[in-house]
Amino acid sequence: MVGLKEELLKSIWHAFTALDLDRSGKVLSHNLCTVLNVPHDPVALEEHFRDDDEGPVSNQGYMPYLNKFILEKVQGNFDKVEFNRMCWTLCAKKNLSKSPLLISDEDAFKVWVIFNFLSEDKYPLIIVPEEIEYLLKKITEAMGAGWQQEQFDHYKIALNTSREGLSAWELIDLIGSGQFSKGMDRQTVSMAINEVFNELILDVLKQGYMLKKGHKRKNWMERWFVLKPNVISYYVSEDLKDKKGDIILDGNCCVEALPDKDGKKCLFLIKCLDKTFEISASDKKKKQEWIQAIQSTVSLLRAGSPPPHKEARQKRKELRQKLLAEQEELERQMKELQAANENKQKELETVRKQLEAAAARAAEEEKKRLQTQVELQDRFSLELEREKMVRQKMEEQVAQKSSELEQYLQRVRELEEMYKQLQEALEDEKQARQDEETVRKLQARLLEEETAKRAELEKWHLQQQQTIQMTEAEKQELENQRMMKEQALQVAMQQLKQLELERKEALEQYEEVKKKLETAANNTKSWKDKVAHHEGLIRLIEPGSKNPHLITNWGPAAFTEAELEERQRSWKGKKATSE
Repeated sequence: MVGLKEELLKSIWHAFTALDLDRSGKVLSHNLCTVLNVPHDPVALEEHFRDDDEGPVSNQGYMPYLNKFILEKVQGNFDKVEFNRMCWTLCAKKNLSKSPLLISDEDAFKVWVIFNFLSEDKYPLIIVPEEIEYLLKKITEAMGAGWQQEQFDHYKIALNTSREGLSAWELIDLIGSGQFSKGMDRQTVSMAINEVFNELILDVLKQGYMLKKGHKRKNWMERWFVLKPNVISYYVSEDLKDKKGDIILDGNCCVEALPDKDGKKCLFLIKCLDKTFEISASDKKKKQEWIQAIQSTVSLLRAGSPPPHKEARQKRKELRQKLLAEQEELERQMKELQAANENKQKELETVRKQLEAAAARAAEEEKKRLQTQVELQDRFSLELEREKMVRQKMEEQVAQKSSELEQYLQRVRELEEMYKQLQEALEDEKQARQDEETVRKLQARLLEEETAKRAELEKWHLQQQQTIQMTEAEKQELENQRMMKEQALQVAMQQLKQLELERKEALEQYEEVKKKLETAANNTKSWKDKVAHHEGLIRLIEPGSKNPHLITNWGPAAFTEAELEERQRSWKGKKATSE
């Protein structure tokens, strides 16, 4: 009841401050008793508002009377929208801006009610920048537009420099000016304000069209469902004029998905203590959204928590109070630090004077030290010059030795490169010989296959001649075999042609390998001449002749029989000369 009383007081405050002082209490009290369903006696009402000093209102002011005779008797069985509309009617004409706005009077009324919900609990009522940002974000999201944070930050800075927040009428002017809804038409802005109004004021957590299965006729009818913190109401249409029933929610309710049946899809079930309701959503996404929304509402009922937007508002207020307390504490600490800083400044001034005296003494000592340093520097400069000359001579000697060493290393690298190229030439020659042998074997195999194919071809030809000489009775039976053999003969001829082509390719490969072998032999001979010219001591391993080689105990000999005979004759001649 305390929260309800605070909400009612904000709207009443607007109405009371807008009326003339001489008739404000009586007119307002009569209207409040009517819309709040509070029983009142017209005679007693006149008694309370007598013009002398004996009436309770005159002696104690209007607020004690309002609390005692009206607000304490409110039971909550009244229409909040109708109550707010009555207060709006009393205050709007006097306070609403005369300049044209982009929103209608109905939208301005809803913004005014939202202001009372989000404003601070102190008078005169204002809405702080944080709550303005929250409201503008909600409206922007409802319009499907992007939130302009940078634009609001500039507006917030300008606002903070002049005041703490906005009044209800300034907030209506801000939203009605279209500053934060540029590019949107009046209808889109109106629908967005209505959606935020339903959520924050009417506690509408979700709404939309769905199909509901009847309990008696078992037929399916389309209804407009409205989910609130403790009830789901369903109407004929979204204008909410023809209400068909309520689904009372409590902590014992549950909701579960159902499989498709009877031609209906996206089904789910709401189980209550006395009834069960089958509902069909328009698609799977809507079905899941409704199930999650109802489950969240039931969870809040079980936990005894308020609706999400009210809980969020309370958390924002607590956070602002906490930040305000922290700011006050920070200001207190800053004052203490400032006082301590002044004391430190005095101490630093004393220390500064002491340091100036010490600096004067240090300057005199520094002057003496610099004079001594100059003398030492001159002496060190002479020694450094002598050292540089000695170092330059040593560097020249090192450079000369390095040049000689580099030439020697270059000669060694050239010899190593020549040896490496010689080995590569020998490997190429060896590979060429192996390729030649492979080609020869391939040619021999192809010739053997060609001979076998020719023999087989002749055999098939003889069999064909014998088949022709058979009797007429056997001719019909063997005709098929002859056709098959002719086909085999054609295949054999094709294979023979293919072997012929392969033989030609083998001959071409043989010629190519032969050319490579000759090239490798020429390269080997060229490298032999180069190495012999360069060193005079290296003997190349030349490719031997195709004549049979001699075999020794260690393998094939490195010379032929002719070379052996030539060496024998040379040894005999040398032996005869020596004798």
